[in-house]
Amino acid sequence: MRIWVDADACPNMIKEVLFRAAIRTGIELTLVANKTLQKPPARNIMSLQVASGFDVADNEIVKRVEKNDLVITSDIPLAAGVIAKGGFALNPRGELYSADSIRQKLNIRDFMDTLRASGIHSGGPPTLSQSDKQAFSNHLDTLLTRYTGK
Repeated sequence: MRIWVDADACPNMIKEVLFRAAIRTGIELTLVANKTLQKPPARNIMSLQVASGFDVADNEIVKRVEKNDLVITSDIPLAAGVIAKGGFALNPRGELYSADSIRQKLNIRDFMDTLRASGIHSGGPPTLSQSDKQAFSNHLDTLLTRYTGK
């Protein structure tokens, strides 16, 4: 198992949780972004800078992800691509996507895109809360224990 992070949009508090988990378990963690990112000087924590552009980081993650890898993202199409390859997708709010839930999420996303295109603005997601961080940490720990024993 490896952890891939859609790092352009990943909140810093979630990156910190991931850094601590990677250092504790020794699992390989890669931040994928179109800019240079700060990371701890651990050998198992890397960053991969990709070119700027629509979905460039997402496409790179899908290309590299393998079965049982974990991807941290709030991007629904990226999560769908990861699940299709046998990986796990966990969003920063602690929701672990499944094959069933991702179809529903894609439908809702498409519907919201249609609303926005027609001029209806629904606002963005709420600010990440402490309970979101806790839900994320709990799912992360469960997955790491299951697939690494640590």
